[in-house]
Amino acid sequence: MTVRVTCHCRAVELQVTLSEPLSNARRCNCDFCAKRGAAVVFAGPDDVAVVSGKDDLSLYLWGTYQTQHYFCRQCGIFTHHRHPNPVDGYAINLAAIEGAHPQDHDDMPWLDGINYFPDDYTKATR
Repeated sequence: MTVRVTCHCRAVELQVTLSEPLSNARRCNCDFCAKRGAAVVFAGPDDVAVVSGKDDLSLYLWGTYQTQHYFCRQCGIFTHHRHPNPVDGYAINLAAIEGAHPQDHDDMPWLDGINYFPDDYTKATR
């Protein structure tokens, strides 16, 4: 499924081919994800293209500085993040997908991000 992803001000637009249906959306319990409250769905490592606003994307790194979190520098909306293991691809903000509504997915499962160790990818639970 190919979707359009935009930030609030529409400065950033991505074209994303999801590797799973929207019904697989989930939240992560790591400190950063829990505080921002974003639900995500996944896309493969070659399935995210910046259509417009590349210069408006801001990169945020924390902790081990391996996961690349992207936000619009104009409106502050999180659009996606790239996992430290390139094979894992990207997590896409469900709320930034055109036509998707997080409230339609009330019973989302949680990823165990607190126990995700980038140096040992086998411990990631998805």
